[in-house]
Amino acid sequence: MKQKNILRIVFAILTLMAVLLNGCKASDDTSVDYQYYSQDQLKTTIENGSSVVILDVQVEEDFDAHHIDGAIATYAFPVKSDEDKAKIDAQFHLVEESDSDIVIVCPKGRVGAERTYIYLLEKGIAAERMFILEGGQDDWTSEMNDTVDTEETNSEDDIEETESSDDT
Repeated sequence: MKQKNILRIVFAILTLMAVLLNGCKASDDTSVDYQYYSQDQLKTTIENGSSVVILDVQVEEDFDAHHIDGAIATYAFPVKSDEDKAKIDAQFHLVEESDSDIVIVCPKGRVGAERTYIYLLEKGIAAERMFILEGGQDDWTSEMNDTVDTEETNSEDDIEETESSDDT
């Protein structure tokens, strides 16, 4: 009889722990509904000259290697520590002073951007203003830079052709 009672108590405790752990996990997973900007949507916004704040959290080396023109560098990736968050705080006034949409850019458009999104929510930025760039900087460089390279190549070729025609 004693063993049955002990087993029941252990089972009850394990069941209670499982319910509590699953309840906490479910609430964390569903607490934020992220909004996204597509690569094309951001490109169109920039081309139209519409106002947007592009907040880039890539590490310094990655930002220096490739970033979207006009992006605000924070170098805060992976946005885990207080030190990372302090890097966002250093540029926070630029976000706070604007009424424009905020597009958060991280390498792949996932964890670093999501952490930044949550941090900005905690600092009082309205959720309806914030967006994560789908695919992050990695997709921007592979898709968007091809267009820029083509235009630069064409204009250089045109200049060379004009110079050679003038020489004849």
